[in-house]
Amino acid sequence: MTNEITLASSELPAHLQNTVGAGRGNEDMAATDLSIPRLKLLQRTNDETDPHHPKYIQGAEVGSFCNTLTGKCYKELYVVSIKFKHQFQVWSDKRKFGGNYPSAAAAKEYIANQDNPAEWSISETHTHLLLIKDAETGQTDTTPVIMDFSNTKLKVSRDWNSQIVMKGGDRFAGLWKLGTVSMSNDKGSWVNITTEFIGWAQEDDYKAAEALYEQHAD
Repeated sequence: MTNEITLASSELPAHLQNTVGAGRGNEDMAATDLSIPRLKLLQRTNDETDPHHPKYIQGAEVGSFCNTLTGKCYKELYVVSIKFKHQFQVWSDKRKFGGNYPSAAAAKEYIANQDNPAEWSISETHTHLLLIKDAETGQTDTTPVIMDFSNTKLKVSRDWNSQIVMKGGDRFAGLWKLGTVSMSNDKGSWVNITTEFIGWAQEDDYKAAEALYEQHAD
């Protein structure tokens, strides 16, 4: 007779209820040891919007913000911006990622050392570390997400940075709404990002963002 083995439970067992939050076994784990989810603004060319592609995500649409780790998509976002970083990303023609670099010179040095440098290009990128707040429940995610702004999104990022600086105080002192807007030129159409200041972050959100800022300090 074969015994049926239960691999996991959707509800927390009684013998574990008093251990939640203890985190034993993770003592030597730092923020840099975790994979931070990324937010992606979906365009027509993204695989996540194609029902016939293996990477398709149910409910994903052009103009949706998609969490690439959880697959959750949003029409609009309420976020606290924790930290900003100016980077230079290196990509190959085959969409192979070559890494983030602090300067264009460092990115060029990496490309020069590749077997076929002509296959590689540099993308100036603004990287924002964010906390997402659920507008319906009022709850704020405890796991931060990363969102990259490049190409036409760079102007949006610069304008957003300017607004944050003009408001004063810590970067993570305010709550912002991220939305989308359709844009086009003679090369085609795409969706870009809009930013709107909603108000000052609640105390719990501010403290959570402050703690994450300290964890991710370089």
